[in-house]
This record gives sequence, structure tokens and C-alpha cells, in this order.
Amino acid sequence: MKQLCIGKTPSPLSSPVKGGESVEVEFPLPLWERVRVRGNSQVKTFLYLLAVALVFFTAQSLRAEDTIKVLIVESPYDIILAGNAEKIGNLNGEIFLSGSSYKGLVDVRRDGNGLYFITELPFEKYIEGVVASEIGKDWNMEAMKAQAVISRTYAVYQKNLNTGKDYHITSSVMHQVYKGDNTNEAVSKAVKDTMGEILTYEKKPVETFYHSTCTDKTELPEEVWGKSYPYLKSVLCMDKNSPYEHWVRRFSVAEIEKALNIKGMEDISISSFTSTGRVKMLRVVTEGSELEVKAYDLRKLLGYKELPSTQFSVAITGSEVVFEGSGYGHGVGLSQWGALELANEGKNYKEILQYYYPGTVLQKM
Repeated sequence: MKQLCIGKTPSPLSSPVKGGESVEVEFPLPLWERVRVRGNSQVKTFLYLLAVALVFFTAQSLRAEDTIKVLIVESPYDIILAGNAEKIGNLNGEIFLSGSSYKGLVDVRRDGNGLYFITELPFEKYIEGVVASEIGKDWNMEAMKAQAVISRTYAVYQKNLNTGKDYHITSSVMHQVYKGDNTNEAVSKAVKDTMGEILTYEKKPVETFYHSTCTDKTELPEEVWGKSYPYLKSVLCMDKNSPYEHWVRRFSVAEIEKALNIKGMEDISISSFTSTGRVKMLRVVTEGSELEVKAYDLRKLLGYKELPSTQFSVAITGSEVVFEGSGYGHGVGLSQWGALELANEGKNYKEILQYYYPGTVLQKM
């Protein structure tokens, strides 16, 4: 298998040949522009034909299955692949990006911003990677099964939505986190035991929004995105022991000004709440003027990790703006830590799914 290391020089791959001769095949960046093979001409010819055959037949086998195309990005702030990006080539193998390993048929693109990698892999292997990346590998099995179902449902929805495009979904929290081939036996079992199961409403895959932690009630989607869904209601949060039950975040006044593109900020306060008690709008006072800012927008501007949720209080203390709050994520749909608590209380994954997505039907793809 070819291996491509981003940001590091790839090591030559050594293979034994007749007579004990060693053959080294090197695949450095940029892809396909240079291949060095050491050995006699017969060995070179054999390896070349073998490589072509392996790429062709593996690619055909991969495409014969149900697959999904994932654009590898590190964060929701990464520049997204442009429609006119140049196609460099395909690699059937393994790439390493920021410590994660991605296996499959990799489509390499390039535009003025750099290289992009789209990995195409079997659908259920992708779901294993998402479950492991989103909640880890040692949670209660019923919570992992619930995560497998909602991750699969979300992926099916996105794949249907983006059919015919260069990729179906990204690997960051813009959609759902996928850090490559990082599964274990428990994750594989959770995915296998729910193989092909998705949530539907009126016989169509639903948008199974989910988040990490909530501490009071889950949020209504219309409060976040201005659109309601019949199967996404506000329910009591069941979360316990989440690292985001309570948090404090501090920003300098200058950081807030930069995020909002303003100068001379004198005060910031909450002007309205959503129906579930999260902050909806903020009032920001500057020298000679004031503006209203959506809390959701401020969180996006400051960073989703930096300001974990919109359930907070805020105050200026000297040269700092202090946010004290709870929860992590937009608050809509299933709470992962809440699902874990329900599983620990003895609920099975079907009961957990019905709690967070009332009115949906669990069925096979």
C-alpha cells in the first residue's frame, strides 16, 4: 500500500525480490510527478504493471460497494475546495494529516490555496471512524449504537443532498468529525449491530443534528437556524459528568473588537434569550453607537471551542470580557453526554433515539 505523509518526507518502501535484491519505491510530493525505482529493468516493469493493476482493481472493488466521499479538513474555518480546482490524480492507499491516518481511494485536488484530499471509502467504515472520533471508543455500547445510527443518518442525508458533487461531506464539525481509521472492536460492534439503520420521517432520512453537552433543555432549531423540524423538539437534558458542565472563558476587549470588527467597545450585555434560556442577542456599546449581535454569530467568530455554547453570562472586568457558562455545541437534537447517561440508566439505543428525535422511524437503508 502506498503511504503519503503530509509535511514529512515519506520513507521508501522496501520489497524483497528474487535473489535477495532490495527494491525501493518512493512516492514523494507532488503526487505522480516523480517515482524512483531501484533495480533492473525487469523489476521496474513488473512493479509498474503491478501497481497499475492494484490501483485499477482496488478502485473498481471500492466503487462497487456503497461508498462516501469525504473532504478532509481540520476545522470548520478551513478554506473549502473551489469548484474549479485542478485534479492532480488518484491514490489508492493511505495519507497522514495532522496525526490522523486516512485510507481509501484518495482524490487529490489543487487550487490557489493549496492541496485538497477527498477520500472515498466504504460507507460503514466511515461510520466507524465517525463514532470513534465523535465520542471515543469506551462508552456504553447503547450510547455508541445511538451515535452510529445518527451519524449514519446524517451521512445519508448529506450524501443525497450532494450527489454528483466532488464530495459529500467534510471531516470537521462543519458536518461531523472523522479522523480516519481509528476504530476498535467495541466501535465496530456498535456499527455492525446497527448495520444500515437510519432514522426517517415520512419515509425520508432526517437531519439528525447532535451536540456534545447541554445542561437544562435542548435547543429548538428555529432559534439557531431559523427553521423548524417536526422531529426536533426541546427536551430535558440528562447530561452528567461532562467536562463542559461548567466553564469560564476570558477574552481581551481587543479580541472581541477584532471578532466584531469594531473599535472602542465600552460594554457588552445580554439583550434577549431563546425560549430554552440560551443567549439569543447581545448588545454591544461602542464610543457613540451600539449594535445588536447574535450570540450564535459571536460564538462562530470567536471560535466554537473557544466559546463552547450560547448558554452563558457575560461581563467586562477591567480589560477582559468574561463568559461563564455551561454546555458545548448548538444544543439541537441529541446530546452525546445525555445519551451516555440514558444508556447508563439502562435505556437501549432505540429508546435514546426516540427521546431525542420523537416521531422518527428506525428503518434499514
